[in-house]
Amino acid sequence: MERTATRDVLEGQPPRLTPEEAERVSRERFGIDGTAEPLGSERDQNFRIAGPAGTFVLKISNADEDPAVLDMENAAMRHIARVDPGLPVPRLVPATTGEEIIRIGDDPQHLVRVITFLPGRRVRAEELSEEALRAFGRTLARLGRALRGFFHPAAGRVLLWDVRHALAMRERLACIADPDRRSLAARAFDRFAERAAPVFDRLRAQPIHGDLTLDNSVFDDRGLVAGVLDFGDMTHTALVADLVSGLEATMDRDDAVEAGAEVVAGYREITPLEDEELELLPVLLGARAAINVTMAAWRVERFPENADYIRAWEGAWPLVELVDRLGPDELGRALSGGGRRHRPTAELLERRDRVLGPGLLPLTYRRPLHLARGEGAWLIDVEGRRYLDCYNNVPVVGHGHPRVADAIARQVRRLNTNVRYLFDEVIELAERLVAMMPPGLDTVSFVNSGSEANDLAWRLMRAASGGQGAIITAFAYHGVTSAMADLSPEEWGEAGEPEHVARIPAPDGFRGRHRREEPGWAERYAEAVDEAVAQLAERGLRPAATYIDAGFTSDGILDPPPIYLQEVLRRTHEAGALYLADEVQAGYGRFGDVFWSFQASGIEPDVVTLGKPMGNGFPVAAVITRREIVERMADLGRYFSTFGGNPVACAASLAVLDVLEEEGLQERARTVGARMRAGLEELAGRHEAIGDVRGRGLMLGVELVRDRATRDPAPELADAVANGLRERGVLVGITGPAADTLKIRPPLVFDLEHAELFLAALDETLGALG
Repeated sequence: MERTATRDVLEGQPPRLTPEEAERVSRERFGIDGTAEPLGSERDQNFRIAGPAGTFVLKISNADEDPAVLDMENAAMRHIARVDPGLPVPRLVPATTGEEIIRIGDDPQHLVRVITFLPGRRVRAEELSEEALRAFGRTLARLGRALRGFFHPAAGRVLLWDVRHALAMRERLACIADPDRRSLAARAFDRFAERAAPVFDRLRAQPIHGDLTLDNSVFDDRGLVAGVLDFGDMTHTALVADLVSGLEATMDRDDAVEAGAEVVAGYREITPLEDEELELLPVLLGARAAINVTMAAWRVERFPENADYIRAWEGAWPLVELVDRLGPDELGRALSGGGRRHRPTAELLERRDRVLGPGLLPLTYRRPLHLARGEGAWLIDVEGRRYLDCYNNVPVVGHGHPRVADAIARQVRRLNTNVRYLFDEVIELAERLVAMMPPGLDTVSFVNSGSEANDLAWRLMRAASGGQGAIITAFAYHGVTSAMADLSPEEWGEAGEPEHVARIPAPDGFRGRHRREEPGWAERYAEAVDEAVAQLAERGLRPAATYIDAGFTSDGILDPPPIYLQEVLRRTHEAGALYLADEVQAGYGRFGDVFWSFQASGIEPDVVTLGKPMGNGFPVAAVITRREIVERMADLGRYFSTFGGNPVACAASLAVLDVLEEEGLQERARTVGARMRAGLEELAGRHEAIGDVRGRGLMLGVELVRDRATRDPAPELADAVANGLRERGVLVGITGPAADTLKIRPPLVFDLEHAELFLAALDETLGALG
């Protein structure tokens, strides 16, 4: 049941202690001696107490305040400090009796607390830089994320500041004397009634701070939040209401829309917004601003002695006017980064076929996706429908990650050139990559794609080894250049195996020639390297290199024990060839327990190639090897790529490494991947069509079969499942020689909640297909 006592709090008399009385309470009841300085408050009284023991805040609550509400505020501060210690929230200081809340006075009585004082300075909205605005948005989101597991019965109270109750404030419009302004506020409330009120209860909801404005924050010299203050407006309401309160404060500047867009972008770095939240954001923003100005008019009438403090809320009038002038739709597009008109899907399909030609791979899914944007683990089509992306490994830190986008934008404005000139970014990136490699891999060459990286590596290894042949797995994919197409049997078609290529069977322990149930099965697969060397010798060729993608992404996503790659590498070296670890698909923390997939087997490759996720979608790739291998090719001819290692590509790559580390995405891949695998194995217990579940971290394969006993592949079912998931808003791919394995490799921002959505959708899809 909702609590309604808060209405009385807003109408009740605030406490009126003198500084001397505050000092006495602090000294006698909390053992803190110091000088009291009044701080502003709407309905309570706050004093800064500065003395020998430090600086604290004495908080005296309105006599009508519910003790349960103060208990909730205290519990919330403790909860936040526990789950996100980096958030700067006050700590509670108990009274001399050990109580967190005490009572003073007789008639009326007031509840009193002491919290630590958070140093910092107040700022005006116009003082905040773009990065500071984004950081403020991130703080808002972190605060909401920290509170999402919090519960307290008092959060169910009715609070008139809560935008949920905007229509209750509409009843007080008569307090606004100016008829034009009264009409302006009325239109904001009407928009809320029409567009937000009918759907408000289906928005994501939880306890929120409710009033993280510039008045309730202090900042450091960099413009970053150094203190989150005043939990007095906590309530259980729509999560997006926290963002609304933050926007209202930061948009009080000439470039209001641009500033608001930065706050929204920062918020979405931590917490992606759902479509309905984005759509309603301007409506809620207008309603919140209307609440402010209406509340100010009403409260000044009620408490004229506090008019100077209350009239500050009238600063929301420009925002009420802005929302009214632009309209919710235009403002919404601007706050979410703008938008563009999209052509009808059928028309676009026809134009695509006409200008892109038949050589391009066909579109994915029976009903092609017409996409408009991406955000985190989601892709959004032109109709606004969201699709959970469980397939695309290129945006490793999430679609549209603002940190990466900002790095690209800043660098392209500053400098973009080539590696024939000196600039910091390429050196820093090379040094960071080398530091993440085994000893000896000390030299980096930058290119623009995984295909180019593997192509350049082929030239390097042929020069260094003197060999001409390549050893690859049976259904591998290593790129689209002419040389790499020869090493990519997944794409061979009718052309067949080139003379200089020998294939080895991928280590498929489920349906391959050697099964996991057999002792030594992985070692027996590795023996095929010797057979491949012999095949090349029969053609008069010595092997130059063995190419291995340790995720076996095109071979069906396989996860052999470490001995397999250890033996493949040993046998490769015995044949005089070099070993290449193709990390284009499986690298960058995707395995969870290791950053590079080859590390899972405890091997040290001769060459490592990077691509796809390296720039989160920006074209960049690299070859990392030993200096003597590069020197051997240099003796035969130099290599240069106009765009390889350019400053913008390097800035994107550095931002990716930063985000992976700072957001703990490798560890997330491990924990979420473990839940995904366990969930998939649970589904295998209910659905006979699931023959095998394999992979590590967030590189997973689900092989579908017609019959578990015979293990016959079910490619038609795999296609039906992928398309069925697409219709349910979940995207996966298909891989393997028989096209019977679901390929699951989402961006690493993929979280536990996403895992549950995927598992539920797969369960439903398999059930529907019977």
